Amino acid sequence: MKDKIWLSSPHMGGGEQKYVQEAFDTNWVAPLGPNVNGFEADLENYIGKETKVACLASGTSALHLALILSDVTYGDEVLCQSITFSASANPIVYQGAKPVFIDSEYETWNMCPKVLEEAIEDRISKGKKPKAIIVVHLYGMPAKMNEIMSVARKYDITLIEDAAEALGSKYKKNKCGTFGDFGILSFNGNKIITTSGGGALVCKNNKEKEKAIFLATQARDNAPHYQHSEIGYNYRMSNITAGIGRGQMEVLDEHINYRRANHKFYKDLFLNVEGITLLTEPNDDYYSNHWLTSIIIDEKITGFNREDLRLIMLEDNIETRPLWKPMHLQPVFKDCSYYGSNISEKLFKDGLCLPSGSNLTDADRERIKLSINKLLEK
Repeated sequence: MKDKIWLSSPHMGGGEQKYVQEAFDTNWVAPLGPNVNGFEADLENYIGKETKVACLASGTSALHLALILSDVTYGDEVLCQSITFSASANPIVYQGAKPVFIDSEYETWNMCPKVLEEAIEDRISKGKKPKAIIVVHLYGMPAKMNEIMSVARKYDITLIEDAAEALGSKYKKNKCGTFGDFGILSFNGNKIITTSGGGALVCKNNKEKEKAIFLATQARDNAPHYQHSEIGYNYRMSNITAGIGRGQMEVLDEHINYRRANHKFYKDLFLNVEGITLLTEPNDDYYSNHWLTSIIIDEKITGFNREDLRLIMLEDNIETRPLWKPMHLQPVFKDCSYYGSNISEKLFKDGLCLPSGSNLTDADRERIKLSINKLLEK
């Protein structure tokens, strides 16, 4: 059998080892050190110098700390995009708060601003004003941030921007992760750059960053002995993994260009195919890193569905994956409130993510094309 073509595998640039070796040579094998400081500075310079970045163990831990810094506590409600990975919603429960899920719109597949406002007004009418909003830039596609920020400001609700999949994506020429009161980044193994694991919290000022780092390092008070006045967490990124991140930053824009080239490959492949729609930028306000190129298949037109395509590509040892199953359909969140017209359910039913790694070769793309054509040519 031919080698597997993965959906999105790690792609090293070659410069990572020098930073990792330096950590070993200087014995900075700890959750602090020059690589952590350097990686944070690299990210701050990349996404915008007005931001402050705290590097952490994961994007999930970053989101958890964002909720804590937003004063989300037991019994509060947090509005969260329904079509996303569970890590966007799980930290709400960590805080003893309640997720309220919001449907998507068809242009970007992200949180619908109109449904968001309807949900806020309904929750307020029930005597429960939401404490925070979590919007997600799905598969690297920026959400409708102007409208969403306007709603958040109108009702004075903290906005947390989950840009775990959107490092390098831009909305109105500004980098994703910089619009909300807090932003979340992820460097998991399948992301556009990776530290094997890891994430970051994007803050508006140094005071918030310092508080996040304090909480991420077990909330140790300034004392010669171990003293704790607050609950803390073991969430800080290590100097070794931060070294990988520093090397990855050297190839980030190159990786984005590769992903965008993959998207063009699929766009050309499906150009004259009725019934298949790509997730692509609605207009020039949007610039997606196209972390994952994703499609919607209208079975009534194509004669096949997303499962048919997934299985035929699986037979050719090519990994694809259905879109994220909406959170309001997940068993663990079955009792949570949901607002919308089931657009996210339709996207899940008909949507498929295609191999999009920045390390795909021309031979890989030819195999993908031949596999897809088995259905297209029927």
